[in-house]
Amino acid sequence: MTNLKKADLKKRALIAVRDYGVNLTLFRNAVSEWAGLNVTDMECMRLLFLKQVATPSELAKHTGLTSGAATAMLDRLENAGLIERRPNPNDRRGTLIAPTKDSSAKAASWFESARKAQDDLISSYSAEELEIISDVFEKFTKLWDDERKKLKKE
Repeated sequence: MTNLKKADLKKRALIAVRDYGVNLTLFRNAVSEWAGLNVTDMECMRLLFLKQVATPSELAKHTGLTSGAATAMLDRLENAGLIERRPNPNDRRGTLIAPTKDSSAKAASWFESARKAQDDLISSYSAEELEIISDVFEKFTKLWDDERKKLKKE
């Protein structure tokens, strides 16, 4: 392979990564709007699905909201039946936020078509290609996490 061909492929790959990120963001925004939520509400739900429980302060920090705006967001999510507020056993004045039992299935239904399309696409690759794809995405995930941590140190 010539250096010119490799340079062209590198450029193509980086453009594809950029376009993937942009289109994933646009898709998530469209799902949020379709579900009657906003992007920040969906970010909060993603964190809750990952952690299973969080304090309102953690959610405010994660979403970049003020405490008042975070309270309004939690009110919207509670009214939509996606979260529940629980007493914090470690702080009698505090509250814990958790997804409701049904919220995972409800949110999963919003992504059903996309999950099927992803499965169809990924199934079209060989085992060797899937190893490369997995490796690239895992390394990009680490790269973005490392870059995020650098920003927090500055």
